[in-house]
Amino acid sequence: MSIPINCEPLKALVRTVPDFPKQGILFYDITTLLKDKAGFAQMIDALASNYIGKDIDLVLGIEARGFIFGPALAYRLNAGFVPVRKPKKLPAKTARVSYDLEYGTDALEIHLDAIKPGQRVIIVDDLLATGGTMQATVQLVRQLGGEIAGLGFAVELDFLKGRAKFPEYEVFSLLHYDD
Repeated sequence: MSIPINCEPLKALVRTVPDFPKQGILFYDITTLLKDKAGFAQMIDALASNYIGKDIDLVLGIEARGFIFGPALAYRLNAGFVPVRKPKKLPAKTARVSYDLEYGTDALEIHLDAIKPGQRVIIVDDLLATGGTMQATVQLVRQLGGEIAGLGFAVELDFLKGRAKFPEYEVFSLLHYDD
């Protein structure tokens, strides 16, 4: 059962950086939230509250910032943690999915034995923007036969409408920005 947690105070801990990485972009920098011990703890608790009691077997964290939240969340949920990595970072046999970026293509990999068919997983990342990276990760989970119990994010840029790409899944984001 989800415990309501007021996440609005966490927004005060997020630094905004104008014109990064390029002119006209407002970057939401969560490193200032992460270094605040009370803020970081509240963020993990808020993410966990949405998944407690949902029998989660694995938490998948997407490289690189999903690695920040994934292990802490997995610990809170008594679940395992699985990294989803950039190519050629994992030592054993992998499944791979390529996906498009606004400036080219990229790929993600997961160990072939990371998910057993039917295991319930949540996928976490720091940010939901257009949803391309998450789409690739969802494809990897489907290839391995996992059951996606939810997609979790620290921040969602609502104006980019990335959530619309996942109508069949629960999308849970703590902090929302409209512009």
